[in-house]
Parts: sequence; structure tokens; C-alpha cells
Amino acid sequence: MKRLFNKREKVSKGMPSAVVLSILIHAALFLLAGMLVVFTVVKDKEVEFEAPKAVERPKMKLKKPKVKVKKTSKPKPTTRIVTKMNRASMPDIQLPEMSGMGESLGGGLGGFDMMPDFESVSIFGSGQSIGNDFEGTLYDFKLDRRGKPHSVAPGWSNVARAVGKFIESGWKTSTLARYYRSPNKLYSPTIMVPPLPSDFGPWAFNAPEIAGYFYMLHYKGQLVHQEGGRFRFWCMGDNFMVVRVDGKVVLDFNNMFTAYWDGKDSKRTGEHMGHWVAYAGQWMDLEPGVPLEMEVIFGEATGGLFGAMLVIEQEGVDYPSNFDAGPLLPVFKTAELTRDQVDGIFEYLSENHYAVTNGPVFSDYSVPKIKSPPQEEDKTVMVEPSVDDADSPQTKMRQWTLKSGKSVEAELVVQMGNKAVLKTARGKQVKVPVSELSAEDLDYLELASPPPMKITFLKEMDKFDFKVLPIATAPPIVREITTGVKIEKTNQKPYTKELKVELFAFASEIDGNNYVLLDRAEGSFTFTKENEGLYELWGKESNMKDYLDAEGNRRGERFKGHMVVVTDERGEIVAQSISNGWMLDIIDTLRQFPLGRHLDETGARVYPPRAPVIRVYWPNAP
Repeated sequence: MKRLFNKREKVSKGMPSAVVLSILIHAALFLLAGMLVVFTVVKDKEVEFEAPKAVERPKMKLKKPKVKVKKTSKPKPTTRIVTKMNRASMPDIQLPEMSGMGESLGGGLGGFDMMPDFESVSIFGSGQSIGNDFEGTLYDFKLDRRGKPHSVAPGWSNVARAVGKFIESGWKTSTLARYYRSPNKLYSPTIMVPPLPSDFGPWAFNAPEIAGYFYMLHYKGQLVHQEGGRFRFWCMGDNFMVVRVDGKVVLDFNNMFTAYWDGKDSKRTGEHMGHWVAYAGQWMDLEPGVPLEMEVIFGEATGGLFGAMLVIEQEGVDYPSNFDAGPLLPVFKTAELTRDQVDGIFEYLSENHYAVTNGPVFSDYSVPKIKSPPQEEDKTVMVEPSVDDADSPQTKMRQWTLKSGKSVEAELVVQMGNKAVLKTARGKQVKVPVSELSAEDLDYLELASPPPMKITFLKEMDKFDFKVLPIATAPPIVREITTGVKIEKTNQKPYTKELKVELFAFASEIDGNNYVLLDRAEGSFTFTKENEGLYELWGKESNMKDYLDAEGNRRGERFKGHMVVVTDERGEIVAQSISNGWMLDIIDTLRQFPLGRHLDETGARVYPPRAPVIRVYWPNAP
């Protein structure tokens, strides 16, 4: 025992206590580090182990909850700016949606805030197919397939050669692969584009960044007639138009591309169509119910005035005369045209020029048979049915009950401080302390005593600048307007009842005497401490065109005015701001009226002003 003790004592002398302590500390640190490493490694393995489960997440079932969340995420009615909106059943399109368009747009194909509403109906078609229409595609020969300008700017000869090669190839779109193709499609049951600014073509395809020249539209569909017969097309295409049926060219306006297809030349008729002369194609024998593939191309060269009109003639039919003593042929269509489609054509088509609402329908669906020769019906005025009168508001005479149990039949005259002034059926006025009224009477008293409100009509307007064309021409103007309203409570008295505001915005016709319903919006709100007695409501963007036709006539729309109506829970108007008195007289009609359409002061839907006859180009017609 003594030896062992002496040995330990020697060791202690050889290693100071500080060294021993340092060794212990380092050992502890190494042990702790080891534990951390082990913990980290285990944790990393756990992540790797769980990762494969995440691969199973993308499933189609996940799309439904996203839609539901979007529908239910509504703002509270007490918020100042965001509101509930009720709109017409038709697409809201405009054309464009934009902000900050004070300067000209240029360069590239993205970054545009002001865009047409692709769901709206234009003269070129709409973004939705009805199944029996033609699908339209836009090609721009100025841009490559990526949407960038070509290194060498093309001329008309280059464009004409590209179109010719497309025809010669059997209308294979692969020959146009080097040119820009708009990703948007339009669907139309007719090819009827009367003379209008060439900028409106790309605009309709949601591509206003494309300048209005050196472009082509390609429509594809089917030609079928239930009863069959012998038919031929007439057309006018500024600058070109070609129609192909069952793989064969049947009409080539001005015979521009005869070098690229085999067959008989199209015939110059000498009849007025649009602003040039009409060409007639080859006669076609259609078997009953047998569909044939049909394609139409038309396009613009240098910009300015543009048109593409296609009508149909049936052998053996005696047509009435149009304004120029020519045949009043019906427009070619694969379905009965809607009122919106007729409006779009009538805006640019001169009166009694070609029949729009009559004539055969080339479809395999059952359609009413036309028993009489086509007649122009543009004098018809369609009146939207009025909604039934709303229930009359609560009668002014009512039974008032006091806390004492007494009651009196009277109507409220006014609340003066802490007293309510009532008037009986005999005309006697009675002052009743508010503190003596029942809870039901107090509720009615608040409802019948809305606070004074200041209504401020709001308006934001921008202008879209179309790109410069190769020829000197006045570009069209498209103004986008967004309207809103600000409502302020101008006293400090609490008012807890919910109110409803309706906003209507109107334009007037530049070349007519009627109006256009630009926008309609509504919202519900309550004045609270949180919103400081202030509420704002904004509608959606709408468009107003302003342009010169070929004869120098100014056409389009300008802003006219507004109507703001605030109603309480009973439906009674408690505040209003109205530009013209006739607007309030037809408020029930306006609540149902389609946006962007024309109406008169009685609320009757009317056609747009008809375009004047264009004769300035007739002496030089091809």
C-alpha cells in the first residue's frame, strides 16, 4: 500500500492540476462534439428518408381546394376599398385592362398592363368557341417566331412571297414557322370585317403591341349545308384575301396569288363592297349535310384602312337590291349571329349594304328556314325586359309602441335631438322622447334616419398609343376609363345599418345621339370606427374608341356621365349623385343591361350608329 501511494504521489508531481483540468475540459468538448455530429448525421438521414414521400404530392385533386379558397376569400364589408361586385353575365373586356398608359408602348411582347378583354365579343371573334365556328390565328411577318424584329425588315414583296409559299404548300402552317404567331385564338361564325383601322386587328387578338401592318389572319372551319345546293363566295380583302374549300382555292381577291394555285381566276364583279370592288369565286356544289374543310386568309400591307368581307350567293335566288343597286347578298355564317355580333358588324358596315340578320346558315345543326329573300333588318330596336317592380318599401304609417304600453299609428317626420316627431293620420304632430320608444321603434328610427353623406365620383383615364405605321395616317385612339365612388359620412352620429351602393358609368356616341353603358358595379358597407366613416368602390376598366373613318368622319365614344345610388336595407334611396335624370328613371333596366352596348334614354337597346358609305377609294379600286 505504501508503494502504490508513493507512485501516485510522483505522478501528481509530474502533472500539475491545471493540466489535468485542461485534459478534462477537452475531453468533455470532444464528447459533446461527437454527440452533435451524431445528432446531425441522424437528422440528415431523417430528411433523406422523408423526401420520397413528398414526390406523391402533385395530384389533380389539389386543384379544387384552390378554386374554393379563391371564391370564399371575400373582403369584409367594412374595408374601405375592396368590395363585393355584381356584374352582367356577359364577359366583363373589354376590351383592355391597363394602368399608366400615358406613353407609347414599344419593344418586346410582354409587360403590357392595358390589354383587351379576351372574353369579349369583337368583330374578329371571341375567345370562346361555340363549336360551329372558325378558329382564327394571327401571324406577324415583321417579327420572328420569338417575337423579335427580323434582322432585315421585310417589305411587301417579302410578305407576298411568304403568303404565296403558304398557299403553294397546300396551306401548311409549317411554312410560316419563322414568323411570329400570336398564342391567342379567336372564334367566329362569320368573316365580316367592314372597313376599319388596321390597328384593330392585332388589338382584337390581345396583341396590341403588334403594329397594324404586314400581318395575316388565318381562319379554319367547316363548310356544310343541310339541304345542299350550288353556292359561290363574294369577297373584298384589303390588302388580300383567299378562300380555300376542300383543298382547293375557290376565291382569290384581285387574283393576287394565282401564280401559287391552279384553277379559274376569280371574277371582278364591279359591285361595291366596303371601300373597294367585290370579287366572285367559283361555283361550288354542296351535298346535303356533307362537311368540307374550309380556310380563309386575309391580311394588311402598309396599314391604315383594313377590311375583309365574305358574303354568299346561292344559284337561282333572286336577291333584292342594296344601296348601290347591287344584290343584297347575305353574309356568310355558320350560326345565327348574336345581338352582340350584329352590333359589332353594324358599327362599321354601311346601311343596306349586305344582309347581316338574314340568309342561309352553313351548319349541320337545325336552324329556322328563311322563307323570304334576305332583307336588311337594322331598323329593329331590341328592348331589354324590365325586371319586376321591387316590393314597395316599408309604409311610412306604422304602429309606434311606447315603453308605457301606449301605442300610436303615425309616420316619422324627423328626429330632433332626443325626440322623435311623429304625425298621425289626422295630421297632428306628436313629440315622443326617444328614450320612451321600444327596441323595435328605435331600430326603425335609426334605419329611417341615415346620416348625411358626401358622394365623390372618381375617374381615372389613360390612352393607348398604337405603333407608327409606314404610311401617314391618323392613328385611332383607345381611351381606357376606370370609374369609382367615395362615400363619406359627414356627421359623428353612429349609424350601424348596412348600406348598398350602385355605380353606373356611361359614354355617349360621338357620331350619334345615344349612349353606351360602360360599367356597372355595386358594394355593401357599414360606417364604422375602423373605416373612419369612409367607403370607396371601384369598377373595372372599360374602353372608348375615337377614330376617323376613310371619309374623315370622327366616330366612336366619349365619356358622358355617371349615376351613384345609395340604398338602405329597405331598398329606399338615401343618397345619390346623378349626371342626368333619365338615368334614375331606367335604373331597373340598367341593372340587367349588357355592358358595352348602346341604349337610348328610355333604356331600349339600340344599334350603334351605322358607318357612312366609303367612296373615296372607289376610283382606284382593284
